[in-house]
Amino acid sequence: MAFGRLERTKGSEPMYDINVTPMVDVMLVLVVIFILTAPLLASSIRLDLPKTEGAKPGDPPTFVTVVVDKAGQAFFNDKPVSQPELSVALQQAKLDNPDTEVQLRADQGVPYGRVVEVMGEAQKAGLNRIGFVAEAPAAASAAGGAPAPAPAPPR
Repeated sequence: MAFGRLERTKGSEPMYDINVTPMVDVMLVLVVIFILTAPLLASSIRLDLPKTEGAKPGDPPTFVTVVVDKAGQAFFNDKPVSQPELSVALQQAKLDNPDTEVQLRADQGVPYGRVVEVMGEAQKAGLNRIGFVAEAPAAASAAGGAPAPAPAPPR
């Protein structure tokens, strides 16, 4: 009989990492369940609705285009008009549809006062929905980022 030291194997060490695989599996199953059940929850009540002429879907919102070029000439839906003709055309647009939107396109060289005159004609006609149309800078849209900074002034 040999009396010696008995060698013991080292026990398992504590785990220092978190195993996220089971958690990811559970989350993916929950996402699939929500994706499958969401459409069923939205239309749970089945109805056979009556038919009527008054229930037609509304017309899409209409708009008119007013353009002011560098010379200050106004165009109504791409047709040149004078100031009185513009006023009459805007009033007619209001009569056709009270919710008409005015899309105002003005050249950047047009004086601010001329743009305000056109806006005033639209508001006088009763068209209060005015949208200003602009373009994105060419450098920002091509590069997908902000435009390049302006060079520093010379000293």
